[in-house]
Amino acid sequence: MKKSVTTSSIKPANKQFHTSTLRPMVSAISAIMACLTTTAIAQTTDNAEPDAQVVLVTGTLATKPVTASPATIETVTAKELGETTNVTNVEDALKYIPSIMVRKRFNGDTAAPVTSRTTGVNASARTLIFADGVMLSSLVNNNNGNGSPQWFMVSPEEIDSIDVMYGPFYAAYAGNSYGAVIQMNTRMPRQFEATAKLNLSSQNFDSYGTSSNFKSGSLNATIGDRQGAFSWFVSANHLDSFSQPITFGTLSQSSKVAAANLPVITGATADYNRTGGAIQVISAGNLNHTVQDTAKVKLAYDFNAETTLSYMLGYWQNSANGKAASYLRDASDAPYYGATTGNVNIGGYAYSAATIGSQFGSNSTEQTHWMQSLALNSKTSGAWDWNAVISNVNYATDLTRSSTGPYPAAQTTGAGRIADVSGTGWTTVDAKATYRPDANQGSHTVSFGVHADQFKLVSPTYNTTDWLNGSNGALYSNSLGKTQTNALWIQDEWRINTKLTATIGGRYEQWKALDGYNYAIAANGTGFPINQPGVSQNGLSPKATLAWKASDTWQITGSFGRALRFPTVGELYQNVQTGTTFTQANPYLKPEDVLSSEFAFERKTKDSRVRVSVFGEFVSDALISQTSNIVGYSTPVSFTQNVDKTRQRGIELVAEKDNALIQGLQLSASLTYVDAVILANSSYVPTIAGATSVGKHTPYVPDWRATMVATYRPDARWAYTLAGRYTGRQYATVDNTDIYPGTYQGFQPFFVADARVHYQVNREWSIAAGIDNLNNEKYYLYHPFTQRTAYAELKYTY
Repeated sequence: MKKSVTTSSIKPANKQFHTSTLRPMVSAISAIMACLTTTAIAQTTDNAEPDAQVVLVTGTLATKPVTASPATIETVTAKELGETTNVTNVEDALKYIPSIMVRKRFNGDTAAPVTSRTTGVNASARTLIFADGVMLSSLVNNNNGNGSPQWFMVSPEEIDSIDVMYGPFYAAYAGNSYGAVIQMNTRMPRQFEATAKLNLSSQNFDSYGTSSNFKSGSLNATIGDRQGAFSWFVSANHLDSFSQPITFGTLSQSSKVAAANLPVITGATADYNRTGGAIQVISAGNLNHTVQDTAKVKLAYDFNAETTLSYMLGYWQNSANGKAASYLRDASDAPYYGATTGNVNIGGYAYSAATIGSQFGSNSTEQTHWMQSLALNSKTSGAWDWNAVISNVNYATDLTRSSTGPYPAAQTTGAGRIADVSGTGWTTVDAKATYRPDANQGSHTVSFGVHADQFKLVSPTYNTTDWLNGSNGALYSNSLGKTQTNALWIQDEWRINTKLTATIGGRYEQWKALDGYNYAIAANGTGFPINQPGVSQNGLSPKATLAWKASDTWQITGSFGRALRFPTVGELYQNVQTGTTFTQANPYLKPEDVLSSEFAFERKTKDSRVRVSVFGEFVSDALISQTSNIVGYSTPVSFTQNVDKTRQRGIELVAEKDNALIQGLQLSASLTYVDAVILANSSYVPTIAGATSVGKHTPYVPDWRATMVATYRPDARWAYTLAGRYTGRQYATVDNTDIYPGTYQGFQPFFVADARVHYQVNREWSIAAGIDNLNNEKYYLYHPFTQRTAYAELKYTY
């Protein structure tokens, strides 16, 4: 824990040392990868498997693409997860997938966006996430808040497998796929089955004035059966979780010497913010207690051996409460929360008591979301196959209440605001077909389909006299709007000969935004309602892939694709409010125009795999939040704009080997390097003299990422796993002025080690124990992340 000090005595360079100490880890990971790659190639020559090629692993439900994808795919199965990974929430299953990271801050986090090779934590709309054909991506925004995926609609015990597809190379998916497509495939029973799993965790957290243990527990249960043509499956999950501080209250270091008569306040910790400015850390914020329940019913009926009708209904509820804790103490050693007037003495300098008071707040959240889908699928493997699915996600209740009054009274009463997102949701419709004109020879596989979706954002915020129990008062702000997309796509997989396969396709999309409305109140109390104009765009996205099977074990694949990523409702209709000036941000944002390419070299045998992917991406009109001028106000403000051009290019190395060195030892590792640069940005306005964005690193895209997993199975009962995850330096600003990453709101390189032991007691019972962040790395990705956390698990399977 950092010592409480009274002056700003820490130099920014001290925390820069953290970055330099992690660089040797990259070298070490590179050496391990090189060793593993050499081992995989050297030891598999005699084990070549005829007809080895990249294929899409299918799940038990036929709601996945009807043909194999031309893009690179990584897969993890339920069995692998059970043995090797500490999973509390379903997004934990992606922990060791190459180049993928989920910004999960605590168990039960509802704001957990996913990153891919070329996209970061603040770009949720650049990845598509599905569960059995139902879209879980919240394309109502592109951020790490209300744009985060609906992971919680899937219980971990439902999962059969998860597939991750990289890049926008499959025409069936919208341009949001240019980061990745994540398909979660859940299972349906073949006979009666039931499972129950208890999962407990405990985190020791120690930072600034917080030193405590934060616990969580979850209970999963499933039951299902198949009787003739009819099958059913029910799953339920209950989670109760306490989080570490998610925010810290800070004050800019004062330069005004305190008068002798000011009250002396102790407990602040001197530090620096992410741009190197001196601060005082005074509180912990958003200490969350979260209780969640998920329930799912899936029904399926086989009309015959080839045609299945399935229906799914999902329910999720969340009750969460967040509070703040003060590090400050007054002369009587009681917690100090500030006041409405006056100044106090902290470390010999004067600070506004009202400014201190503004750092404390409480909140409560009540959410009920519903998800349902209806799918009709054909799986003949003959001349024709097809599937159709319609799905809907609805925020039936979504209320967040927050206090605005002074602490400590604001913990239980007083004025506040109510943000009501109820009514937000989306509907998607997809119909796909596959035609094999020469089914016996298989030289052509033509896939085509239609898609339609509508995303709706509802988000009024009201003032209230009682933030905990009061009703809506006067409207404080509002943002409304919809987006709609209709698309046609076609793709032809043409087997030119036994070694060469070409896949050519395209996607045509018509997109529009409508019913946009904003309301905000400026500092002078004037309300500004604006009805936004409707806008529309359309475009064609061609795709092409050429795969050459160089030998029985080697395949070389080159892919190219264009993607159009249309703006979300939240990007189009947002409020910019500064002082007495209110201006609506540009509702005419252009879509991101993406040109992506990948060359993949893969060697695959029955017990090993090595893949090298070289990839590149040019984005025109990238949608990124940055500072710029607005009419009527002299100081630049921050809002989403089109950045003229960015370029991301890099290399990804993946290697796996079974029975490496000794029988039962499975090794896997990945290493990714990305050079991400802003090439042109005509709308940028510097906030620091001499700053520029051109030539700087694209925000939120790390330079290095790596994973390492070693699992030893001495017999069929035991599995011992040691794993590591590394993420390198990244920036949160277009001009890269956040030069001090090792602090709250900074983005810091980190390496964490994980461990797990799994024991299959008998056919029915299994137990497991593990530790995440075994090395107790203390790091920030804007928020402070979990420190060393222990897990215990007990599972029964009938």
